[in-house]
Amino acid sequence: MRIHRSIGLVMAGLGLAATALVSPAFGDTSPVGIASAGIVADSTKPLPITAQDRLYTADQSSNTVTVIDPSTDKTLGTIALGSQRVGATLSPQYLGDVGVHGLAFSPVTRRLAVVSVTSNTVDIVDTTTNKVLSKTDVGRAAHEGSFTADGKEFWVADRGRDTVSVVDALNGGLKADVVVGAGPSKVVMSPDGRFAYVNHIALAEITVVDTASRRVVDHITGLGDVFSSDQAISPDGAELWAAHKRVGKVSVIDLRQRKVTHVLSTGPDTNHPQFADTPSGKFVYLTIGGLDQTLVFRRGDRPELLQRIANHGHAPHGVWPSGDGSRVYVGLEKSDKVDVIDTSTQRVVATISGGQEPQAVVYAPRAASPGPAMNLGRQGLGQQPRNVPTTLPDGRAGETLDPVHGRTLEATVRPVAGVDMIQLQARGLEAATTYQAYSVDQTGRRTALLTFSTDAAGNAPMVLAFSSFTGQRVSIESRGQASAAAMAATMALAGCCCC
Repeated sequence: MRIHRSIGLVMAGLGLAATALVSPAFGDTSPVGIASAGIVADSTKPLPITAQDRLYTADQSSNTVTVIDPSTDKTLGTIALGSQRVGATLSPQYLGDVGVHGLAFSPVTRRLAVVSVTSNTVDIVDTTTNKVLSKTDVGRAAHEGSFTADGKEFWVADRGRDTVSVVDALNGGLKADVVVGAGPSKVVMSPDGRFAYVNHIALAEITVVDTASRRVVDHITGLGDVFSSDQAISPDGAELWAAHKRVGKVSVIDLRQRKVTHVLSTGPDTNHPQFADTPSGKFVYLTIGGLDQTLVFRRGDRPELLQRIANHGHAPHGVWPSGDGSRVYVGLEKSDKVDVIDTSTQRVVATISGGQEPQAVVYAPRAASPGPAMNLGRQGLGQQPRNVPTTLPDGRAGETLDPVHGRTLEATVRPVAGVDMIQLQARGLEAATTYQAYSVDQTGRRTALLTFSTDAAGNAPMVLAFSSFTGQRVSIESRGQASAAAMAATMALAGCCCC
């Protein structure tokens, strides 16, 4: 997730007005505010990468925000908002954030909004000091959001409710709840700040909200699926792409006519779209988690797939371009790294290690003050995961990458809080079936890990176990038809993890 997202794309000099200096996905386009934040409002030049820029990732397992200097591709440290998964988070008196997931940046105020999906909280962070200024309790399963144009409010979608929570981004606290329909997933803003667009995990529509009145004014229907995990809006405000992770599709929406123009088949675990205007043209970058690829589309009346970029890690997720469009950054969810793509060659030119299980990725031009970064720690760093081999019930290797369907069975082992988190993901197994998973050591001895069940399509998007993993691989065997309760649990978990 996510994340997905903050203000980061500055395309001045490439056909955008001065009031569109940053990506309109969050609508922070006030020239006065941008100037006060140290960003020069010059419509003839893009913003080159500097040491005052920052790249952020929201790290769901270490419950941190990783802070990266994109001028050197170096990780500066992390902002810890809670403890690592498990550990103190199971305490009834735990006070930290859980499930750090979504991000947004306001250049007007130089503040970062961080959404935690499990603790249902929004933290507002001063990017010049890396200190948390406020913490606000919002709606159930809050996911991704956007700042308003003046930076005074942060709107976040509450997946577990039918509301968008409006947070006071200056002082903290909840200002209002806007009813938008079942399972809202993400809020993005029009470039002029007039409208908020909301996708859903339970409705095949984009809900349009007037930001001044906080009233729903339209419904764009006909999307490719009812579950839309993430979405992005183009710098010119003309187009919106909504990703459908479960079915591997993307809906392309003409916002001027407010209608769906294309539904593209893109691949397993289609995650985050993001727009990038470069000297070579106008593009959309789209992460395909199940294929370890980032797709590059040329925008136009008929979107054209130009290239498949092989990522240098596993499960690409959040994506965001630099302020001049020269780089695109992709979070690698199951490798705890970030790929850096050169947009002139469409190749990965660097890979940066960060916090654990990065979700949303945000590029923030001129977010930091000159000088050393302050108030950063090391939580979640230097604890990289490993992806281990898997074996299916018939003896075949489950992690073999099919060019269309992805891997049948993936296993990622990540150290957290003194134990190992074993994360499994299955695709295309027997439908509605219960499986036993084992850790298998070098002698072939098996140790039971856990049981899990597949849904009606034979998928299990997220399976977790916490223990000491000493095996060399993971194997599974069928235990027969899953119970109705087990399938319900699988679907509930799929709804919270498809981000």
